[in-house]
Formats: sequence, structure tokens, C-alpha cells
Amino acid sequence: MKRSVTREYYEAILVAVILALFVRTFSFENFKIPSGSMENNLLVGDHLVVNKFIYGPHFSDALERLLPYRNPRHGDVVVFKFPEDPRRDFIKRCIGLPGDTVEIRAKKLYLNGVLQKEPYVVHKDPMVYPDSPLEPPSLRLRDNFGPYTVPPGTYFCLGDNRDNSLDSRFWGPVPRTYLKGRAVFIYWSYEAPHNDWRWQGLGHRLRQLWDVLIHFLTKTRWDRTFHLIR
Repeated sequence: MKRSVTREYYEAILVAVILALFVRTFSFENFKIPSGSMENNLLVGDHLVVNKFIYGPHFSDALERLLPYRNPRHGDVVVFKFPEDPRRDFIKRCIGLPGDTVEIRAKKLYLNGVLQKEPYVVHKDPMVYPDSPLEPPSLRLRDNFGPYTVPPGTYFCLGDNRDNSLDSRFWGPVPRTYLKGRAVFIYWSYEAPHNDWRWQGLGHRLRQLWDVLIHFLTKTRWDRTFHLIR
């Protein structure tokens, strides 16, 4: 009898682990914001649920009718593997689809020649640098870019904190195969210094966990809990 109960517990735990791994691999995954490139929409310390299913492979027409498969759209906040280091994950906003022409003139975004309204974008540096070869590329490309036609099978992604974002202006478009999913909502937000959520060694992670333990109630941004990402 004891062996039977033990076996039932073992099987239940095994099924739970397999289900959790399946969900994490194919459907949903958590992601935390380590930098300020998406401020003020997403803050350092925001923990997100990412829908990995939506951009997944389409196995059949029947499943496509039942499940919410679709390609990325303009304005989607997407998580992807960093093209220059696929071991790292980045989060940006999808601005340009394959075939779109993207241009930035004096910090203003034009898509296919049309000036875009971007209520989510912030510019924290009032200086606008000219499109001149005399300017450092990091500043010239920040404020003036293109026109650039997005190649097939790729997506042009920018940060909402447009003056402080390492994005497609500097390292090019994101391949479709590098997209991991669409950010859906914030399930927990914890006030933390910039870059505090990056891996900086075991000692730093233990100090970070201790800080969360003693300041959970006071540093949690309760007003951002279950906040939908747009």
C-alpha cells in the first residue's frame, strides 16, 4: 500500500514537471526587464508573461483555425534572441515588417513614407543630432536613420526609450526564427536598480534574493500587477 501511494506521488510530480516544461517550451515563459530601453512602458524589475505560442510553427490548417497563431504585427512588443549573441534575450517593439521602409528623421519615425504616431515612445534627451558624418555613429543613427527596407524574413525592432536603446538601428533586423514570443502582461513588478536583474554571479543573485525577501511588500509595484502590455 505504501509503495502504491509513493508511486502515485511520483507519477503526479513527474506529470506536473513534464507539463510545466511543455508549457514553458511551447506556450508561455516568464521574462524580466533588466534595462531601461523600454521605459516608460516597461520598467526595470517588471516580470512578464510571454506568449511563445502565437509565433510558433503552424503544424496544420486545422490547428491554425483553433489556436491563435499569427505573424508579428506593427506595435507588438516582442521577445527575441539577440542577433549578435543568441544566448541573450532582448525585448523591443516591432516597428517594421518584411518589405517595409523604415526611416527616422530628427527622431521622428516614418514608415513607408508616412509619419507615425507613437504615444508609447519617450525621448529623454532633448538634443537632436544632425545627420552628418562628423557626428558619432551612436548619436547620428539614433536620431537619423535610413531609409531602410526590411529584408524578407526579418523584423525591425526599436525600444520605446528611443534615446537609450540598443536596437535595429545599430545591429540590424531580427530574423523571424529568432522571435521567441509576444509580451502579454506583467505578473510582478519589483523596484530595482538598472541592470540589477542581469546575471552577475551567484553572490549577487543571493543578495538580490535577500533584498526581495525583506523588501517584498515595500518595493513591489502593486499598481503594475497584471498590467497588460500594449
